[in-house]
Amino acid sequence: MADDPHHSWFQERQSAWLYRQVAAVEKDPPKRQLFESLASAAEEQASTWARLADISPSAKAFAPSSRARLTAVLVRRLGVKPMRPVLIAMKMRGLSVYDRATLDGHAMPTRVEQVGARHRGGGGNLRAAVFGVNDGLVSNASLIMGVAGAGAGSGYVLTAGVAGLLAGALSMAAGEYVSVRSQREMFEYQIGLEREELEEYPDEEAEELALIYAARGMELSRAREVARDLMKDPEHALDTLAREELGLNPDDLGSPWGASSSSFAAFAAGAIIPLLPFLIALPGASAIQVAISLTALCLFGVGMALSLFTGRSALLGGLRMVAIGGGAGLTTWFIGRLVGAGLG
Repeated sequence: MADDPHHSWFQERQSAWLYRQVAAVEKDPPKRQLFESLASAAEEQASTWARLADISPSAKAFAPSSRARLTAVLVRRLGVKPMRPVLIAMKMRGLSVYDRATLDGHAMPTRVEQVGARHRGGGGNLRAAVFGVNDGLVSNASLIMGVAGAGAGSGYVLTAGVAGLLAGALSMAAGEYVSVRSQREMFEYQIGLEREELEEYPDEEAEELALIYAARGMELSRAREVARDLMKDPEHALDTLAREELGLNPDDLGSPWGASSSSFAAFAAGAIIPLLPFLIALPGASAIQVAISLTALCLFGVGMALSLFTGRSALLGGLRMVAIGGGAGLTTWFIGRLVGAGLG
């Protein structure tokens, strides 16, 4: 497929179209110019593939894929930075300009595992929200299926589902709060130590930074010049030292309350879906059937959403998620049946 001139022509045209979409929402002139230049380069490459594929100018009708159109909509709504993992999956370049820790236009890795990280993209709040919804959906649907399989009435199923929603959402929120809070305290402590060293030993800190850059291939005299320039602004110097010496990103000091509330909301949003037919008091058998249908539909949607980050087939992603969630629900239903039979 990669060697097919028609496929390559389409991919380059689609890349150019996406670069134009990103440039249209980017407010920073240098970044906007970068994406416009990348769009022009992609269009030139598309012209080359068009000649190889013998595509006549009159036949060059182009329409972006559904994935690309959805990505463009999300970029317009959410901005470019939150959508970086999705854009990377769409094989877009130039996104390392959103990494603050750069030197001479190229991100400087602070650890071995960071080499190439600018091409991988982070987890992102959007992806975390999708996983949170999926967790709530699968866990509460499985709980409901297990209780229903034991032969419990709709009232008991509803009670168990509400309890599962609250227990799971609160557990997720508490875990996220403790995790982010602990990370924040560790970051703040280490950055505080670095601030004290910077105030007490500025020359030594500048030399350490210069040696780090020199170890990565920069000429030592140039590295010392760059380090001295950075030290002129204390806050910028501290930010750079935290990244380069400690491997910490001050931008990652998120709010524990914000993280916990987001986790609670995402889990609850997924967990309430299989509960809906019981909340509107559908008859027992009908409620189970509707809950299964709603859960399967939403699992398929989650799988399609996750395909945005992987670049894989949306259809296969949706079917795989249905299979995984369905397997979990079916397993708990059978276990519920065995437990119900044993107790009965």
